[in-house]
Amino acid sequence: MNDDPKQEALAAWYKLLRQPGIRMDSEEHYDELLKAADDMERAGFINASEWRVLVREAGVAFAQSIQGIGGGT
Repeated sequence: MNDDPKQEALAAWYKLLRQPGIRMDSEEHYDELLKAADDMERAGFINASEWRVLVREAGVAFAQSIQGIGGGT
């Protein structure tokens, strides 16, 4: 197990990005990603620049997930 809290938090964030919860729709997935990014910034694991990168990646994933499928899962 990795003892670096930043790396663990980022690994969890990217896992959520790639594998949303089974019953999570696109909007819930996006909200959870933003919440996790906010939590990491508040905890001091990431800085504002890193936070913006995560938010941008969450936005891209959200846009891709709703493109052509009407916002469903």
